[in-house]
Amino acid sequence: MQRQITVNLGNLVLSLSDAMDLASPLLTQHQQRTAFVVWEMGKAAGIPNGRLETTFIAALLHDIGAFSLEEKITLRNFEVENVETHCMRGEILLSNIPWLKDSSKIIRFHHKEWQDWEESIENPLVFESQLLFLADFLERQVKRDHYILHQHEDIISQIKSSSGSLFHPQVVDLFLAVSGSEEFWLDLVSHRLYSLLLNEGPFRKIEIELSDISLISELFRNIIDFRSRFTSTHSSGVAASASMLARLFGLAETEVRLMEVAGNLHDIGKLAVPNSILEKPASLTTEEMAIMKSHTYYTYFVVDTIGGLQQIAEWAAYHHERLDGSGYPFHCTAKELNTGARIMMVADMFTALAEDRPYRKGMNKEEIIRILKQFSDRHLLDDRIVKLLFENYEIILPQAMEKQAAAREFYEKQFPAIK
Repeated sequence: MQRQITVNLGNLVLSLSDAMDLASPLLTQHQQRTAFVVWEMGKAAGIPNGRLETTFIAALLHDIGAFSLEEKITLRNFEVENVETHCMRGEILLSNIPWLKDSSKIIRFHHKEWQDWEESIENPLVFESQLLFLADFLERQVKRDHYILHQHEDIISQIKSSSGSLFHPQVVDLFLAVSGSEEFWLDLVSHRLYSLLLNEGPFRKIEIELSDISLISELFRNIIDFRSRFTSTHSSGVAASASMLARLFGLAETEVRLMEVAGNLHDIGKLAVPNSILEKPASLTTEEMAIMKSHTYYTYFVVDTIGGLQQIAEWAAYHHERLDGSGYPFHCTAKELNTGARIMMVADMFTALAEDRPYRKGMNKEEIIRILKQFSDRHLLDDRIVKLLFENYEIILPQAMEKQAAAREFYEKQFPAIK
């Protein structure tokens, strides 16, 4: 396996932005479309490249603080009374990554109306927040079941009527300047928008290394887990357990760090699953379980689109596979499941058994060992890795719990309103 891992920043952010809008046809490409409008207006305004990229990233991640599918849909439908909540969450999450702090400020104010600003439009933060506000407003006006060129004139009229109140007249004029052609509107709703933004957008050709990939994976780990108090530390526990098992198994240090990234991202596909299923305090129906089974498919779909992370995509997405082919959703057999995938399968089950869920309390050591042994005896899990876990249980569990405690403390301190 390669020892030097790099990823194109634009590819990474676009793919993770895509993941956030998977959950419903009402949301598909919402953030990418918003970013497209911001990009077009920013170019017309002559924003310097660095600022344009910062605003573009803010647009791609602007709803990062809307944790549940239900909240995202109500936001898009203009049904949320307090739009500030997800703006503040978004700022908190992104501000923990040094090179996303400037984008976090724009996200914080992307629903602030022009009439509520006291600063001048010459202030870059005001101007760029207004660009994002207008772009987000525009995209939410688009009716997904109507042809775009049958509705674009009404959208233009709505935005023009809000000049001087919601939006600064200068920002509205920029919008009118870029939206006069059919090309703008057809690009906006094009299925090739991801490719357009990746290949022609404002991203500098930046390759980020493993340390920055890890930071981004931790950001998305928090988005995944913080949707529910029942999952608020799950990915932290899986990442810690998987990386420790990988080290104990004798994998190289780079692979150990990649295993942690895979653990952080292993449930990213759950962004496509409603909270009503994730938090159901009883067994899932057949129909609900069918939806739940899609989450590992979406994990693979998202991570595999990030060039350089194909191995991580498999490790992350195969955590519900079984050696006899009875797992889901790919029904891989033993010969298709490498060591990293096998470690992730054990780490995920171990963590899930140990933590509280809506329908049961976390299990004790004896119960966990009994269940994992049943799975290894039936050749569903790799008995070498299960045995490694048993032999090092008193080392792995405390370290995993320490990581989970840190995640829980951050969650409860920063987001008390969603406990």
